Amino acid sequence: MTDKEKTLFKNKLKQWGVDLISRRVEAARTAMAEAQDAANNEEKSSAGDKYETGRAMGHLQKDMHAQQLAAALQELALLKAVPVDNHYQEGALGAVIEAGGIAFFISLGLGKQNIAGRVVLFLSPQAPLAKQLLGNRIGDQILFNQKAAVIDDIY
Repeated sequence: MTDKEKTLFKNKLKQWGVDLISRRVEAARTAMAEAQDAANNEEKSSAGDKYETGRAMGHLQKDMHAQQLAAALQELALLKAVPVDNHYQEGALGAVIEAGGIAFFISLGLGKQNIAGRVVLFLSPQAPLAKQLLGNRIGDQILFNQKAAVIDDIY
């Protein structure tokens, strides 16, 4: 892969993550609005507490979705701040590290994905595996899934 292709691939990974988190943000916003509507539309009934219980449940759901929204917005901000135009000599935030046929992208913990026909593991810098990769260089050995793997490339 050329340096330009590596930069394009890292940008593609970042954009994939931004798109995923943006969908989570929209889903949380929609769910919040629906929970608020449900709470607002809860009709007063002759059953007494049923009305208040329904409204309270609607507000609890809205609060839960608000927390999900806040978390997704925080993740989105963190991912947008990840530098992907730099090329690295060692594992760092924003680096793609290839080892054992897998590309590890140190950015945000989004798990194992298949992007552009390649297996990519999105790692939070705080993840134990990411901590193992940070500071390593091409040719260094890592332990992944209880198997030794040699770092083939870092960019």
